Amino acid sequence: EVQLQASGGGLVQVGGSLRLSCTASGFTFDDSAIGWFRQAPGKEREGVSCYSNSDGARHYTPLVKGRFAISSDNAKKTVYLQMNSLKPEDTAVYYCNKGRLCEEILLFKNLEPWGQGTQVTVSS
Repeated sequence: EVQLQASGGGLVQVGGSLRLSCTASGFTFDDSAIGWFRQAPGKEREGVSCYSNSDGARHYTPLVKGRFAISSDNAKKTVYLQMNSLKPEDTAVYYCNKGRLCEEILLFKNLEPWGQGTQVTVSS
């Protein structure tokens, strides 16, 4: 059974940092791509970043590029999202999901059922 557990959210002030973790099990991690998504109240879910475990490629939405950094620890089967210089508009529930290619994941193609996300709240 595929399982993806997002954690690490919290309350932080503007300009602060958080590191989210997505811990995976139930599939071949090294061949996968893991994406981070977020959904703010009243808004659609959007793709934020993606890491391709097969070639180490990283993808970011322009809204977070330069502030967020995605990385992976294959031994721990965990993908991290380091979020710096946080803004109030980053407030959302953050989710992770998997697929084969980042290009597909960020278009919401071939994803797994959504799990529980982790709440990030940036206060001004």
